[in-house]
Amino acid sequence: MVVGGIIGSGIFLNPAVVAERVGTIGLTLLVWVLGGVIALIGALVFAELGARRPVAGGGYVYLRDAYGRLPAFLYAWTLLLVIATGAIAAVAVTFASYTAALFGLAPSTRLPLALAAILALSTINYFGVKPGAVTQNILTLLKLGALAFLIIAALWHSPGIPLESGPVQPVENVGLAIGAALVPVLFAFGGWQQTNFIAEELIEPERNLPRALLAGVAIVVAVYLLANLAYLKTLGISGLARSSAPAADAMGLIMGDSGRALIAAGIGLSTFGFLNLVILVSPRVYRTMASDGLFFPSLARLHPRYRTPTAAIVFQCGWAILLTVTGRYADLLDYVVFGDWIFFGLTASTLFHFRARERDDLESSDIRFRMPGFPAAPVLFILAAIYVVGGSIVSNPGNAVKGSVLIAVGIPVFLYWDRRRGREEK
Repeated sequence: MVVGGIIGSGIFLNPAVVAERVGTIGLTLLVWVLGGVIALIGALVFAELGARRPVAGGGYVYLRDAYGRLPAFLYAWTLLLVIATGAIAAVAVTFASYTAALFGLAPSTRLPLALAAILALSTINYFGVKPGAVTQNILTLLKLGALAFLIIAALWHSPGIPLESGPVQPVENVGLAIGAALVPVLFAFGGWQQTNFIAEELIEPERNLPRALLAGVAIVVAVYLLANLAYLKTLGISGLARSSAPAADAMGLIMGDSGRALIAAGIGLSTFGFLNLVILVSPRVYRTMASDGLFFPSLARLHPRYRTPTAAIVFQCGWAILLTVTGRYADLLDYVVFGDWIFFGLTASTLFHFRARERDDLESSDIRFRMPGFPAAPVLFILAAIYVVGGSIVSNPGNAVKGSVLIAVGIPVFLYWDRRRGREEK
């Protein structure tokens, strides 16, 4: 789940952006190492939060218990409105594009393929967490296999293009260049938190969730660094910086058209696996929100046989299909991409609240996992989240405003459901 939640299409595309922004091999690898460190700190933070609250809902539960219902609702609202459903739509279209290209299908088949992928995976996850988990395990192994093939082929069988030590172009401000390159790296490393959404359905989550988070993120960090070494050895720093599809270009140099076809299949599997995970875990957040009386009551119900939030899965499927058909998902995702990191930082800050309650004897101190490096490590993660949010605002203030409006629309929606919940309790 953790590996599948992180590895999408980013590692196949983003290394070119990073190389172009920093311009040297050393800085390129340094940025990916920094991103891996931040991802590991984030995994440690969410590991302790998951051990403290081993229930379904993830960040929604942590925000609710620390800061109250409104911040938690706004997180779930944004997740449902855009973050999860917009990601489902965007990734489904990416999957369909690669699949159509791989099999030589007409461009007109992309939309039906995208809709079919959403419907098929929603149906699988409708019938239980185990079918969805088995599907996820298979897809994760396949995508890791594709990356392993790329890495082995490039590191051991590349045409021997020498690594270039000089910069692509002079970097005037190294600090700013590293900061700009860190943004796509952090996005490529994002996704470890999604496993916390289904903590309640894991075996011994207090013990196994922290283990899964740390092991999964460590695997991804190792794979990402090896993949970047493979790109650099095959394409060189200037070739990587100029590439619009580094994985395809690297495999094309090694194996020709057959290599490009293989990596296209790998990217298709990777996006399909990521799509499955988002469809699997996100409805657990909507269900928890509805169980608190803050959304349609039907979304809180579990299927009597399958024990899955079937209404929430269907609701998510319908909204994602609507975004896919209308083609508005790309705009929406762009508007609130900074919002995701707002909630990353806010959720990480809840750890300070829970630790303070523990010191005041208001919360049990019998926790199976405690992150090392507290409080410096979570502060570093929160600063990284602030940096990403600030960078998004500076680079595109218009989209930041639109994203803020979309999140703020959730406030009157929350007030409606909260008043309704209050009347029902009376």
